[in-house]
Amino acid sequence: MNVDINKYSCPLPVMDHDTVQLAHGSGGKLSADLIANFFLPRFGNPLLDRLDDQAVLALPPGRLAFTTDSFVVDPIFFPGGDIGDLAINGTVNDISMCGARPLYLSVAFIIEEGLPFADLHRILLAMEAAADKAGVAVVTGDTKVVNKGSCDKVFINTSGIGLLPDNIQISSTNLQSGDRIILSGSIADHGMAIMTSREGLSFQTRIRSDTAALNSLVDCMLQASTEIHAMRDPTRGGAAASLNEWAKSSQIGIVIDEETIPVHPQVRGACEILGIDPLNVANEGKLLAAVPADSAQSVLEAMQKHPYGKEAVIIGEVVADHKGMVAMNTSLGAARIVDMPLGEQLPRIC
Repeated sequence: MNVDINKYSCPLPVMDHDTVQLAHGSGGKLSADLIANFFLPRFGNPLLDRLDDQAVLALPPGRLAFTTDSFVVDPIFFPGGDIGDLAINGTVNDISMCGARPLYLSVAFIIEEGLPFADLHRILLAMEAAADKAGVAVVTGDTKVVNKGSCDKVFINTSGIGLLPDNIQISSTNLQSGDRIILSGSIADHGMAIMTSREGLSFQTRIRSDTAALNSLVDCMLQASTEIHAMRDPTRGGAAASLNEWAKSSQIGIVIDEETIPVHPQVRGACEILGIDPLNVANEGKLLAAVPADSAQSVLEAMQKHPYGKEAVIIGEVVADHKGMVAMNTSLGAARIVDMPLGEQLPRIC
């Protein structure tokens, strides 16, 4: 999709204050000014412009995929993205992982009193650009303002719906022995971008988040084969959590090969400094897919032709042994169990 980048660099709207006031969440004149000056110019469309308490949607035949998510990332601006495009991309990806085509989103903001309007403007511009790029429409929303100290700058809640063709059956319960496990690219970029920003760590090459909407990549994969058994974007808990969820849901075993898993050198270095396994670190622009062996190569080649899948690689396979568990053949020639992460190593990562 061709996107006019100039529309995402418009001037900051002129307001009576430099920061968000409690009265901007009161439902009165200041609330109306906030919506008219900040939100409608970014997301305006015939459905949203009515400013009803709901959006009445015309939907084509088919099944609906529905998801909801909340975003509390700290810091709200980070190398490669911000809380705004992260919210759009994360919701689009959750819909896409079952093979559905994302259509409509809702967006709700909880804003801390005192947030600079310049920061809100920057977030909304990023959200507008992300929604345009993903081809989705924001059709309803809400804004609340809370007392200073009641939240950290801004929290965003999203919901989304998409259309799922009848011939697509993708689920974490579908994995079968012999399936190949495909990873779309390097892992741990997002989590380490957040962590290094938070801790002030510096590397020769700056670590950037991989936040991206993957629906166009999923379209390419489904054009190569509609027999994909499962897909997952490995966000919190990283690839380790997603693979373990698959193993338990389908009651199968999974074996992966450490040497095939792409990790950028600066990301690996950051993980080593912090003592964190890259498999446990959140991603926001990568996916895992379980694909039957006879379709795996064609799906892989389709992914590698897409900008978000150019580093795609087969990292392992589904086996009948050790049901409910994930094992990894290490670079040392040994094997180890890849456990589900015990807790949140990197809090407020998305």
